[in-house]
Amino acid sequence: MTNKSLRSRLLLLMAFIFGGLATPCAFAEEHNEEDKLDVKEIIFEHLGDGYGWEVPFVHQYRIPLPVIVKANDGSWHCFSSSRLTELIETEDMNTGKKQHHLVSVPVYVKKGDKDYTFYLSKSEKNKNKVVQLLPAADADAAIDKIDEKNNLPEFVDVEGVKYTEYKPFDISITKNVLALIIAAIVVTLMMMSVVRWYRRNGMKAPRKGTAFLEMLVEFIYDGVIKNTLGKRAPKYAPYLLTAFFFILVMNLLGLIVIFPGGANLTGNIAITIVLAVLTFIVTNINGNKHYWKEIFWPDVPLFLKFPLPIMQFIEIFGIFTKPAALCVRLFANMMGGHMIVITLILLIFIFAAFGAAVASGVTVVSLLFSIFMLLLDVLVSFIQAYVFTMLSTIFISLSTEEHEEHAAHKEEIRTPEISVSSETKTA
Repeated sequence: MTNKSLRSRLLLLMAFIFGGLATPCAFAEEHNEEDKLDVKEIIFEHLGDGYGWEVPFVHQYRIPLPVIVKANDGSWHCFSSSRLTELIETEDMNTGKKQHHLVSVPVYVKKGDKDYTFYLSKSEKNKNKVVQLLPAADADAAIDKIDEKNNLPEFVDVEGVKYTEYKPFDISITKNVLALIIAAIVVTLMMMSVVRWYRRNGMKAPRKGTAFLEMLVEFIYDGVIKNTLGKRAPKYAPYLLTAFFFILVMNLLGLIVIFPGGANLTGNIAITIVLAVLTFIVTNINGNKHYWKEIFWPDVPLFLKFPLPIMQFIEIFGIFTKPAALCVRLFANMMGGHMIVITLILLIFIFAAFGAAVASGVTVVSLLFSIFMLLLDVLVSFIQAYVFTMLSTIFISLSTEEHEEHAAHKEEIRTPEISVSSETKTA
């Protein structure tokens, strides 16, 4: 690799790193202009989902995405998320400084002879979700009535008109949905590049990026899947390899805020739950009679399983705790990494109140630690994908191993104990 090529790659890496720092910085700076810096709101808005994709360095602007909702009468509506917000400019009376803010505005849609109004809700119940606004002309009279659940109806005031909120069925292409599609496309392209190489070049060893991908495939297949599953490896390898590369790509894309990265996918528990449920389904659907026998009639003393099914309860509970552990481990590690980086950046603005000297020192330390954490997160991204795949492989192996294999494993465990005891007797 030439020096020029090395320099260009280092510059690209630094652009991605500082791009990742840019959005929390810009967002914090925007809120710092206000009276109060809401750290919790900044962190969770950055890590959460949204109907638009934030533009790095300019947080007020967002890449619009399609909003697809089903209204209360069953009709479907599709419109751009850019219509949900409007950028307004305000001026500070004391300093004369101009500020820009995104505010929610109603979206009016006409379909046939009916008018529909949609809005990005600010209420606690539906915060930051698209809702349908239903006219409440008789709001004053309705407030005196109590519904079946003894709750007063809720009304929102939008542009001086009172409405009730109805949460429609929402299948919008949000930031996380688009990021999932992008991650799936990236994984597909990566794997197809390996396939294309062997189609064109036969068994000739690949080079560069294709060689690196093949090395990863062999590392996971030979080191994890084949070693654990043995002759059953070819059957389950497609799912396990897909899970590994999908998680790895999602983790790495989440570290890059510059589009198409930046979505905190594996830091979203809804996504990690789905991944864990897939492992749960594969494990239990393919479980053999020996696996289910060990759950409903385990090899333990009779009083532990009859008349009170103590062990059965523990084993059934264990069926659900295994995927739960997969879900929480992946979610907590990736969410934690993102939160640490954002918190380190926000320290700059929190300590700004103590003066320029303190703020300068904190800025240097925060940036250095943030870069270190981002580089560490690259390693964590691989480790978490590896651990998820390894544990999924182990769970599948335990549910599909034959009785002979199970007995052989027990014999392997007992053998060292027997040798040690015989050595003790001889001594």
